[in-house]
Amino acid sequence: MSIVILASLLGIGLILLLAEVLFIPGTTVVGILGLVISLAGVIYAFSIYSAETAWWITGIAAILNLAAVIYGFRSGVWDKFSLKSAIKGGTFDGRTLGLEAGMKGKAISDIKPIGKASFEDSIYEVKSESGFIPVESEITIIKVENNKIIVK
Repeated sequence: MSIVILASLLGIGLILLLAEVLFIPGTTVVGILGLVISLAGVIYAFSIYSAETAWWITGIAAILNLAAVIYGFRSGVWDKFSLKSAIKGGTFDGRTLGLEAGMKGKAISDIKPIGKASFEDSIYEVKSESGFIPVESEITIIKVENNKIIVK
């Protein structure tokens, strides 16, 4: 009966440690619980077996737990959780190229203080310097900075 209890404690501890490394990384609760249960199995081994046998059981349990952690890190599970792409945009991505101060356009929505305007058959988001500008009004670009188009 004691061998069943010992095997159960060590087995459950190993399974929980593997679950932590392979299936639910980052929580650490399951991993710590697995280590505690494995440690309880080792303590149980020292209480019922001779010291030499208990040290053998401790060594085997430590090797299995370490092998489980190493396998978890080398199995590629972490690749599923890592970001593979990168953001390529920046503060200036060229969408306002060709626009310059003094260009005339037309408000295609109410600009209060942000709205849509058309310049040379292209639609842009603009910001009003002077507050509300009604739809269909003629507008003029005052300045273009960091993808922001300021109009009046």
